[in-house]
Amino acid sequence: MSQTTGASYASAGVDIEAGDRAVELMKEWVKKTQRPEVLGGLGGFAGLFDASALKRYERPLLASATDGVGTKVDIARQMGVYDTIGHDLVAMVMDDIVVCGAEPLFMTDYICVGKVHPERVAAIVKGIAEGCVLAGCALVGGETAEHPGLLGPEDFDVAGAGTGVVEYDRLLGADRIRSGDAVIAMASSGLHSNGYSLVRHVVFDRAGMTLDQQVEELGRTLGEELLEPTKIYSLDCLALTRTTDVHAYSHITGGGLAANLARVIPDGLHATVDRSTWTPGAIFDLVGKAGQVERLELEKTLNMGVGMMAVVPAESVDAALTTLADRGVESWVAGEITERGDHATGAELVGDYAK
Repeated sequence: MSQTTGASYASAGVDIEAGDRAVELMKEWVKKTQRPEVLGGLGGFAGLFDASALKRYERPLLASATDGVGTKVDIARQMGVYDTIGHDLVAMVMDDIVVCGAEPLFMTDYICVGKVHPERVAAIVKGIAEGCVLAGCALVGGETAEHPGLLGPEDFDVAGAGTGVVEYDRLLGADRIRSGDAVIAMASSGLHSNGYSLVRHVVFDRAGMTLDQQVEELGRTLGEELLEPTKIYSLDCLALTRTTDVHAYSHITGGGLAANLARVIPDGLHATVDRSTWTPGAIFDLVGKAGQVERLELEKTLNMGVGMMAVVPAESVDAALTTLADRGVESWVAGEITERGDHATGAELVGDYAK
């Protein structure tokens, strides 16, 4: 008489022991992100942040954002490199928060995998923790979920949410912008974390390129270029608001430069950005040529070499550029704010890129 074995979580594909091992491996990295306001350690049901630290504010506003990294995670999976994708996640969340002038406080993450490989999960968290250090925020908790059957054993995705704080009367945005203001561009580190569905289609499907292919104009392999981490501007932007009179920031993500800048331009005013003030990196030219992608389509999808923009009074330009240069951020005056007139949109690109 045959006997059957009862079902278990393990037989369904979920390895609790592997999850516990991953938590142990990530603890040292999470500890590096701690701020004085964080209470408790990793492993609780909720992350705790001492809100009494906000008493120094007259009217504190909490700013929150959530995001992921998109299909860039597939590049990390194919390359077997897992300790940089977390930088991208922190940048996508915290650089949105700092746009309003908020100081990043804390972040939580969500990692979804087809199968828990403890060292791999720990490497992802290591990248997130390192990103949090660069953004000045604490990583107070997160979740690793194993979804066998829904995801393949090597598949994964990441997402995160963050919180920051800004004094009410220091809130940045469209209300502060005036005609005559200058638009300062801050260089991106590459593609960042947007447009990878287009990029992957172009370089793999249309151009037949491979990740290990050495690309002369890039000076490295295609995979190394595509996996370059998104620049985290949070502390640079906070330093700029302390040293100069910043009116607004715009984080250049999905939708491209003009559309994101238009989000902070008030009715009645118009931002003109001159392409001739910079030369996009080689990766943008490669994608355009390999896929015969029209310039407008590239600009609607990719950052074209600009990851963050600041709108400042004309008299603050020199101080702003000096502050950013001192912090190692490549920046330049890329445009200006004028009366809107008959312009149909809040922001536009004009001219041709510098060669």
